[in-house]
Amino acid sequence: MTGIINVNKPADWTSHDCVAVMRRVLGIKKVGHTGTLDPMATGVLPICVGSATRIMEYLDLDFKTYRCEMQLGLTSDTLDIWGEITGRADASAVTEEQIRKAFEPFCGNISQIPPKYSAIKVDGKKLYQYARAGESVEIKPREVFIRDLSVEKIDLAEKKILWQVTCSKGTYIRSICRDVGENLGCGAVMSGLVRTASGAFSLEDAVDMERLRNMDQEEARALLLPPDFPLIHFGKVLLDQEQAAYFCNGGHISPRDVTIGREPAYKEKQPHIQLRPEYRQAYNLYRKDGAQETFLGVAFYSSKYKKLVADKVFFRG
Repeated sequence: MTGIINVNKPADWTSHDCVAVMRRVLGIKKVGHTGTLDPMATGVLPICVGSATRIMEYLDLDFKTYRCEMQLGLTSDTLDIWGEITGRADASAVTEEQIRKAFEPFCGNISQIPPKYSAIKVDGKKLYQYARAGESVEIKPREVFIRDLSVEKIDLAEKKILWQVTCSKGTYIRSICRDVGENLGCGAVMSGLVRTASGAFSLEDAVDMERLRNMDQEEARALLLPPDFPLIHFGKVLLDQEQAAYFCNGGHISPRDVTIGREPAYKEKQPHIQLRPEYRQAYNLYRKDGAQETFLGVAFYSSKYKKLVADKVFFRG
């Protein structure tokens, strides 16, 4: 049993809660999620099952899209509406033009300070553990990439803003809310968050957790997507039967001897941070048997050997 289920995480559930349900329904312990969502957030949460958990590190490449609601005139210790309110300010004079201008700096590579209530580790301890213990610790800025940000709706009467952002791994939406509030001079907190996309996974195709929880094993297994489904940024290489057997047994493959179906999307320089250099020349390898293609694994091109060298092999048949 191997594959990925695109889950719609409900509010008040932790990402681990979703994993626990999948373990029970599928009867398998090897289950993991990609891209943690805060308990109050909802939306796309890909859950990997069996050997598909081995691709989780590759999904760090994916951009994620969020729809966020923020409330002006408030500040809190967690940077969202569910934390302890630490300040209130009059936001009645804020205009739509000022709001749109306050969002302008959040484009491309930006530096942001993560929330003190987050899972980032400092000296082996998570930030939220320091915060809960009342301990102060230096939180260093982090570089993240904002590919796109748009303000969708401004309600000046309710002092609420609905906006959407597509960003790299490690971006804290709560921090953007805080920083926009500071730019406006009245403070702001996140009051709602939905992840609408994560790489190849979209909210429209996500399965509701309540529905999953009531499925039997066969129903849930039918929802599993293949491990290579989200690896859309890697290149594609087709091997014949002999080459496939050679690769699966540890052999290095010369690009000159195979069919290149597509080149990696990251082969050229991309404005995407935290990208391992070898991902720029990463390929999904398939055994081609007539019209059928069987996913074998992922290989990186080695400049040392001038060949494709396996990083992970998923099929050894």
